[in-house]
Amino acid sequence: MFARSPVLNQSGPAEFVFRAFTTVPELQALLFLLFLLLYLMILCGNAAIVWAVRTHSSLHTPMYFFLCNLSFVEISYTTVVVPLMLANLWGARKPIPLAGCGAQMFFFLTLGGADCFLLAIMAYDRYVAICHPLRYTLIMTQKLCVRMVLCALGLALVLSLQLTCLIFTLPFCGHRREINHFLCDVPPVLRLACADIRVHQAVLYVVGILVLTVPFLLICVSYVFIASAILRIRSTEGRRRAFSTCSSHLTVVLLQYGCCSLVYLRPRSSTSEDEDRQIALVYTFVTPLLNPLIYTLRNKDVKGALRNAIASKAASDTR
Repeated sequence: MFARSPVLNQSGPAEFVFRAFTTVPELQALLFLLFLLLYLMILCGNAAIVWAVRTHSSLHTPMYFFLCNLSFVEISYTTVVVPLMLANLWGARKPIPLAGCGAQMFFFLTLGGADCFLLAIMAYDRYVAICHPLRYTLIMTQKLCVRMVLCALGLALVLSLQLTCLIFTLPFCGHRREINHFLCDVPPVLRLACADIRVHQAVLYVVGILVLTVPFLLICVSYVFIASAILRIRSTEGRRRAFSTCSSHLTVVLLQYGCCSLVYLRPRSSTSEDEDRQIALVYTFVTPLLNPLIYTLRNKDVKGALRNAIASKAASDTR
């Protein structure tokens, strides 16, 4: 499925080129249409959530505030990756300069890190809502919610900036290097370095632990308390409703953290470049698509807000 390209020119300014998924034109066209369709679904689904939350006062709560920010991050996250990926599937592969590769890596890591931190914040929000319902509005104030989102973005930005700067101080062999991936991710770029990368790999593990392991452990602790509180609810309907509010979030968490951990926290000796690329397709397309699908199909408030918005729009157009 994955094809190697011929030896490339080695003169001129340094640049990278992404390895093609396939050299068969029919398969290239099929993949282009598939990825384009998924990308449009991600944009429309997440944009619908942002629009519904911002325009309906009934959704102006901490849970939907965090969901709105998560959807915005998902839109930005996929937009950093997918358009360039589609451009390389449509026609000849386009080289990306060193600076462009560094910029894509920085924004990809920043938005991916913010995504992980927001999922942890949403778990804390569910913990407060279920374990301390009477104090929920006193704890989850608007000021605290905004600060938590800004801290998530700021921490992700600082970590990704330091990691990206560290990686692009390395020398890279040759003029045009082929990346066995569809984006400038850290592991495939590190494989192209012409220097000792043990320190850089150690830093990558530390960043991976801070972005993936620590938030995931906090999510697990939150859900231990949540599960304990749910089991103490006497009515079956109450337990069902409480579990329903958490199961959607937990589904996204397990998929996002599981796939990212396989790429960033596995020992390099046990990883395969092709496996990394295939796993990356999951958190580039599947997770951002699941977010709007799960939260709209299983959430009566969001579905009701979208129905009302569509009905209002249709009524205004017929006047």
